Amino acid sequence: MEISASMQKAFSTAEETGGEYCKVGDHEEPIMSDDGPLANDLHLLKLERCRWWLLVVVNIFFLVAGQASAVLLGRFYYDQGGNSKWLSTLVQTAAFPILFIPLFLIPSSQEASASSSTPSFKILASVYLFLGVLIAGDNWLYSTGLLYLSASTYSLICASQLAFNAVFSFYLNSQRFTALILNSVVVLSLSAALIAVNDDSDGLSGVSKGKYILGFVCTLGASAIYSLLLSLMQLSFQKVLKKETFSVVLEMQIYTALVATCVSVLGLFASGEWKTLHEEMQSFGQGRASYVLTVVFTAVCWQICSVGVVGLIFIVSSLFSNVISTVGLAVTPIASVIVFHDKMNGVKVIAMLLALWGFASYIYQNYLDDSKARRMQGAGDETRNDSVC
Repeated sequence: MEISASMQKAFSTAEETGGEYCKVGDHEEPIMSDDGPLANDLHLLKLERCRWWLLVVVNIFFLVAGQASAVLLGRFYYDQGGNSKWLSTLVQTAAFPILFIPLFLIPSSQEASASSSTPSFKILASVYLFLGVLIAGDNWLYSTGLLYLSASTYSLICASQLAFNAVFSFYLNSQRFTALILNSVVVLSLSAALIAVNDDSDGLSGVSKGKYILGFVCTLGASAIYSLLLSLMQLSFQKVLKKETFSVVLEMQIYTALVATCVSVLGLFASGEWKTLHEEMQSFGQGRASYVLTVVFTAVCWQICSVGVVGLIFIVSSLFSNVISTVGLAVTPIASVIVFHDKMNGVKVIAMLLALWGFASYIYQNYLDDSKARRMQGAGDETRNDSVC
């Protein structure tokens, strides 16, 4: 029996690496030792896991830091005399052009792109248009709710997004729930609720009962739509885009933000709020320069937060992204202590510890899933080696 070129290469590899041989038919085949190609594959696999965790950590930082900074700047805007709902809506997506920088700097994987069929332009445009309009509406609802509700009521209602996301993830993304994930969702919701009830104000002065109800409904609807958006984005990555490159995350954020920005600009002019922006800037508490800087940096921070949100959806899941968003609700008071010198009482400390507990529960569940996947892959490799011998 002739020995093929690939088999000769395997013999050479085994000789070079000190491998052993096993009898197969009329010839011997090499058994790859721990220092051979199999070890190299395991080493590459370990590097891939490290790279995955690094991307998760980076996106968590983007989400939490961006969200906390944007919320603080948003509060500063309202405290200093800002009153435009559509401008608050616009700044949440207007800074999307800065995402072209990492889009051009980060190379796409040609192998991953070739392995999946590219959807048609019509399908892509429909997905981006639908999600972009939904994002603009969701941002407007959040801005309206924050205008008519106290911080306590607003935060408490926003915490309900985890419950909404649990439902949407179960039906749209086949999310598997375990005791640890359920514990994470419950504890993080309690953390946000503690922060909410810690505020002594029950409402804003000068707000009528009708506007209060409107703010409540808008915030509740925004929380539901936000959770739906996360699940729809994950579904789009899985069923429509079908690419395993980070560039697809940036493209998703850029094109949906473009649509949302256009809708926000139309709303700003259609509502007539654009006529009051000059007067708003002139009467801003910290001056005109501070007004411009507040608006610009709020837009940049929201875009950083959005990158983290979409990145976690792509890398992990929509539920994980929502859990980290809820962690940000507990981080924001800590940032307020540093920036605005707010008092740090016992309730806020307990809320922060609960948030860390819930966050650790979800991370530990991901660790268990990763360990299980490694054991299964190791068992598969061992089975393949046994079949060869």
